[in-house]
Amino acid sequence: MYEQATIAVENQQAFDAVKSAIDNSFSSAKVSDFLKSLDRSKLRIREFEDVLRGGKLGSGAEQAYNSLNNGDQGMIREHYLSTLEKVDPALRQKYLKVYAYY
Repeated sequence: MYEQATIAVENQQAFDAVKSAIDNSFSSAKVSDFLKSLDRSKLRIREFEDVLRGGKLGSGAEQAYNSLNNGDQGMIREHYLSTLEKVDPALRQKYLKVYAYY
């Protein structure tokens, strides 16, 4: 079975802040509002930097993300992309435009 290698995080505080913002946005209590917000803003969910720039992950998330090095940013993007795939299929169908690749 594939197991992802553990890479040390250089800026743990900023990394945790962005990771927490992602986890909070995708929590079962907030994910529907998060997706609705993306839909209203005409943002695609897989465009992480656009979602971040749009302030959809919270006010300090973009600044914290920008303070990370490239490796830490990559791990955050990976976490974001894997988290968005765990959203309930019914919600994904409801917000199909947000999830669409086109």
